[in-house]
Amino acid sequence: MTDARAIIDTAWRNGLRPEPQLKVSEWADQFRIQPATSAEPGPWRTSRVPYLREPMDSLSTGSPMERVVIMKGAQTGGTEVGLNFLGYIICNAPGLAMLVMPSGDMVRRNTRTRIDPSFEAVPDIVARIVPAKSREAGNTMTHKKFIGGELVMTGANAASSLRSTPARYLILDEVDAFPKDVEGEGDPVALAVQRTVTFRGKRKILLISTPTIKGYSRIEAAYEESDQRRYFVPCLHCHAPFLITWKTIKWPKGAPEKAYCSCPECGGIHEERDKPEMLRQGEWRATAPGDGRTAGFHITALLSPFEAWADIAWEFEQVRADPSRLKTWVNTKLGESWEERAAHSVDGKALLERADHWGEGAPAGVSVITAGIDTQDGWLAIEIVGWGRGEESWSLDWIRLNGDLTAPQIWDDLDAILTSPIAHPLAGELPIAAVCIDSGGHYAAKVEEFTAPRHGNRVYAIKGASTPGKSSWPIKPSWSTKGKRPIYVIGVSAIKEIVFARLAKAEAGPGYCHTPITRDHAWFAEMTAEKPYTKYTKGRAVREWRKKASERNEAFDCRVYAYAALESLKYGGFDLDAETQRIADLVIRPAPPVPDTQRSGVIRSDFMNGRGQR
Repeated sequence: MTDARAIIDTAWRNGLRPEPQLKVSEWADQFRIQPATSAEPGPWRTSRVPYLREPMDSLSTGSPMERVVIMKGAQTGGTEVGLNFLGYIICNAPGLAMLVMPSGDMVRRNTRTRIDPSFEAVPDIVARIVPAKSREAGNTMTHKKFIGGELVMTGANAASSLRSTPARYLILDEVDAFPKDVEGEGDPVALAVQRTVTFRGKRKILLISTPTIKGYSRIEAAYEESDQRRYFVPCLHCHAPFLITWKTIKWPKGAPEKAYCSCPECGGIHEERDKPEMLRQGEWRATAPGDGRTAGFHITALLSPFEAWADIAWEFEQVRADPSRLKTWVNTKLGESWEERAAHSVDGKALLERADHWGEGAPAGVSVITAGIDTQDGWLAIEIVGWGRGEESWSLDWIRLNGDLTAPQIWDDLDAILTSPIAHPLAGELPIAAVCIDSGGHYAAKVEEFTAPRHGNRVYAIKGASTPGKSSWPIKPSWSTKGKRPIYVIGVSAIKEIVFARLAKAEAGPGYCHTPITRDHAWFAEMTAEKPYTKYTKGRAVREWRKKASERNEAFDCRVYAYAALESLKYGGFDLDAETQRIADLVIRPAPPVPDTQRSGVIRSDFMNGRGQR
């Protein structure tokens, strides 16, 4: 009993003792050991990544900052900020902490691969955290109890966890991948931040993410509300401070392996070997007033000691002609949001004026074909799209397939269309390689019934999600409640931005959309019916898509779905540019006759029937 009282008395006295005025970076340098599974195992050294010192120290209990926003590129060490912050909380300033990631699956994977190994490598943490034991609720994949506090880890898709857990410390990781609304209860970021209100003045909130699309990016919006700090480094020649941006990275034509950084003031050349010294002498400078409580940091991979300028330049050369891959490069290397260069005035008339004719079948530039299908009462809308280098596209066919969607005939007719190859001047013929069919309407069961047995042939049931940051193609499918059939939830907002911008391109080349002169004028109006708008919700810019109630948009939807089908191929490792080159190298051969796949109720464009000439 005496021992128990002594333990309670010690704990009580420790609770009254002021928190040590140790900074997060100081704790990390003294105590953090990186596990054997990390890229650089052993004692943590902030001097290796000096640009992380100020973001970490802004999270210290002695800092006046309540919110820290890190908009970052990949391989910049941003994840380590969160891990060091958690270690600091457990060992130096215990309290209630919550870590929120996009989904529960990501939480469990992160615990297994990052949290547990990182905690187990630090004796100071091991001494304070409840040991992992069978039937021990204090140390699980989603909950860690430690002396003086606990850490709850949850997905942003779980409203109950976000609503019920108070927290002094809050980490919101990869916020651009959070759902827009969680179970009808609103913005998950707002729900989580609400949990910290009772700790106002003592709370610490960390938002960290790679940005996605401009106007949809949560992390960019949060950064713009901060003091917008940028990391200035000195020129080692003229000593003028400057930002390492993409404009300062140069290389001889055709030799990205010789990339270097050029001072914008004197033109002085800095090699990769100069980067550590430039970073050591660098400093963060606020570029906006801010609110005095929010520190914002923009960390580009150009600063990273783990990413060579030559490697980043080489990757740029590989993706520069491919808009979708270039978007990823901009997000992950520059740590910037992607903005499609779209003209908001694009309309059906302008698109019609650029229409052309390429003869029967697919033109030589096409290397793969996909289809997008929208379900309507009494008919299916189908677009068949050919894709070439740099995702240049050709609308090969537009079909209105009439019939009762609850009866088998229309689905038999659809199968006949999707299994009919298309003539090609070099390859002879090309099949439709992937298909996406919208299952979001009230014919979901019929769509699933059609796609499930054809899943192996890349015929997919899809549902669109307008969640900001939602990827064009998911890592894995969801499953229907009743039939347990695969359904792929696609990020339609991201795809619409891409499609809309490409419709505005006026010159053939990467991303350009070729349309046939034989297409009905109504189709061009449908392709341009939706427009992006920016609205402001609680001061935050949010992009949304609208159309007039009287306008139809099936053509635009089908193109979105056809692009999602292309994304599914790319996710599986398909290299569009390489396939385009392979086909271009083929000996030209005469195309076989186009098979007649006409079915009852099928309304085809003249193009696929060989009547393309006006």
